Amino acid sequence: MTAYAYQLDDFQPKTFGLIVLQADERIESDFRQLMPEGIQLFVSRVPSGLEVSNASLAEMEAHLAAAAGLLPRAPQFDVVGYGCTSGTAEIGAATIADRVLSGVETGAVTEPVSALVAACRALEVRQLGILSPYVETVSKKLRGVLRDNGIETPQFGSFEEPIEEKVARILETSTLEAAWQLAQKGRIDALFLSCTNLRTLSIIEPLERELGIPVLSSNQVLAWHMLGLAKLAPSETAPGRISTTISDF
Repeated sequence: MTAYAYQLDDFQPKTFGLIVLQADERIESDFRQLMPEGIQLFVSRVPSGLEVSNASLAEMEAHLAAAAGLLPRAPQFDVVGYGCTSGTAEIGAATIADRVLSGVETGAVTEPVSALVAACRALEVRQLGILSPYVETVSKKLRGVLRDNGIETPQFGSFEEPIEEKVARILETSTLEAAWQLAQKGRIDALFLSCTNLRTLSIIEPLERELGIPVLSSNQVLAWHMLGLAKLAPSETAPGRISTTISDF
């Protein structure tokens, strides 16, 4: 055998980790559109139920540290995100950060709820409409967390769908129509399309033009917040007003 010398690449790009639900089919493709070039993104998955309920969401807490621990050890992570809106509301942002940090070293941890709160503050949103695919009992926790952060949700609508694989296949046209109808009820400063498994990116800007208010979605605000925590700007292909809004986190 002949042994050869080699050199190591010591360049460290901005590096993100993303913990994705086992049932999620959407967030990874969305992040490819939302992240600028040059970001190194590693993905791990956490077990999740086929049906979404408060109990199935809470069960993910026990697996978060292990999922974080499956991210590569060598890179220095700038930010790690947990990709579940309703799961964050059920488990709690502080608990999620604690579990993730017990599995991987990173400069920051975030999730869609903290990202949404940050986005609402950046856009000065106090009255938020929410469209969710899930049953109302699942969204009740999210609305409570937002209220605790000074954000009221006077308008709420849902597809009442508990099965994740169906949520991933809801057509954008269905979401656009439901979002438009919900916004017509008024008394909102912005509209939030909740769920990382829902197809939203292509309808954000058409809705903003039609409604005249910011439209936010789970994957959009999570990517925006992760980039902001790393002191980076969103991709030029990222949709919505929030993607051109810079905040100092």
